[in-house]
Amino acid sequence: MVGFLVVAAAVAAVVREGVGNMHPRAFSKHLDHDGIVAAIHDAELKTTGQIRVRISPKHLDDPVAAAQAEFLRLGLQQFPERNAVLIFVAPRAHKFAVVGDTAVHAQCGDAFWRELAAAMAGYFRRSEFTPGIIHGVQKAGELLAQHFPRPKV
Repeated sequence: MVGFLVVAAAVAAVVREGVGNMHPRAFSKHLDHDGIVAAIHDAELKTTGQIRVRISPKHLDDPVAAAQAEFLRLGLQQFPERNAVLIFVAPRAHKFAVVGDTAVHAQCGDAFWRELAAAMAGYFRRSEFTPGIIHGVQKAGELLAQHFPRPKV
């Protein structure tokens, strides 16, 4: 992977069983985009880290690999502190992945990602997509603020 490591954090089911394939546009219509953007903004005010959320339009067999590719496409590995996080949702596949760059993973380890994925999956199973994504953003933001705080001006 281009001389660096993007750590795959977690993968879990997105929507409850029996819902069928959800088209990404239909999924996106159920999201409170302004709420998600506000959560990202609030989280990033406290850290030098970056948080991104992406919804994949494709059916993916391996959302972790797709999330890693999107991480690279977005250039998130180029931040000097290596402290970016991507929440990647693939509604057609009923899966999601959360990936953090090397410095983030070094600070939190696998247990954090497993707990985050389990909590988000709980929301998603209840079709509470916006709260699930916001929960992920907030928890990632708390981690980033703790280990990569924004300097006081």
